[in-house]
Amino acid sequence: MLKTALIPLCLIAAPLLAQAPMSAESFESYTKGKTLFYGFDGKAYGAERYLDGRRVVWSFLDGNCREGIWYEENGRICFVYEDRPDPQCWTFSKGSAGLIARFENDPDATELYEADDTGQEMLCHGPDVGV
Repeated sequence: MLKTALIPLCLIAAPLLAQAPMSAESFESYTKGKTLFYGFDGKAYGAERYLDGRRVVWSFLDGNCREGIWYEENGRICFVYEDRPDPQCWTFSKGSAGLIARFENDPDATELYEADDTGQEMLCHGPDVGV
């Protein structure tokens, strides 16, 4: 009887274990050298290139790109960009279809997911040049 009672608990716990937060090392190993596209609520949200030295380039897929860096702090992956010096911290986990990112580790906040085919490209236009 005890075995029968434990089976449902194991089925519930298995997905939770698969959603464990990634360490900085595992995040770097997964992302380094890649460009990942992220979706939110069924739509393309943005893309990020992960470069050597924990450098990144982010775009909301509007042609404007922001360079930045990432670092680990208190189990979260934090990003600082050239136009926004306040850290943007996320908890990343690996789901069955790729990364899942939860802003500030808040269950009620933005949750992004790695998207395979967004139908978009990550283009970076040069700086605005005026007369």
